[in-house]
Amino acid sequence: MTKKFIALLGPLMLVLGGLQAQESAIEKFYSKYVEDERFSRVFISPKMMQMAGGFLNSNSVEGDEDADDMLTLISKVKGIRILSGEQVNGLNMFEEAIGLLNRNQYEELMDIKDKGSSLKFMVREEAGRIKELLMVSGTKEEFTLMSMLGDFTYKDLNMLAEKTNLPGMKEYGQGNKE
Repeated sequence: MTKKFIALLGPLMLVLGGLQAQESAIEKFYSKYVEDERFSRVFISPKMMQMAGGFLNSNSVEGDEDADDMLTLISKVKGIRILSGEQVNGLNMFEEAIGLLNRNQYEELMDIKDKGSSLKFMVREEAGRIKELLMVSGTKEEFTLMSMLGDFTYKDLNMLAEKTNLPGMKEYGQGNKE
C-alpha cells in the first residue's frame, strides 16, 4: 500500500513542482525588473478586479448590453500584471522572457515579427478554459509583458480585444481566434 501511495505521489509532486516553477519563472522575470527605473509596472489584484466589477454593476443602466458584457468579463479576471520599459533592449528582453516559459504549458496564438519588433500571444489552458493570457512584445528600444490570469473562453478574449485598451489587444483583435 505504501509503495502504491509513493508511486502516485511522485508524479503528482513533479506536476505540482513544474506548475510552481512556471509561475515562479514569470514572477521572477517581473520581479527582476520591477524596481528598475526604466520600467513602468502595473499590478491589478483580484480584489481590485472585484471592486471594478462592483462599481460597474452599481453604475450600469438596465438593458446596457456592453456594460453587462464587461461586468461578466471583469468577474472572470483574477489579476493583471504589466511590465513596460522604454529605452531598453526590448528584443533581448523578449528572448529572455520567452526563454523562461515552459512551452508545454503555453499554446502560441500569435507570433508577429516585423521590422525589428516581435510580439507573441500565448495562452495557458486547463480543462478547456484559458487560465492565463500572456503577451510579450519587444522592439529595439521598448519591451512589454502582460500576464492576465482568470477563467476565460476565446469568446471572452475576443470581447476583451474589442472593448478594452489593454496593451496588445488591438493586435490580438486582428488575429481573433474562435
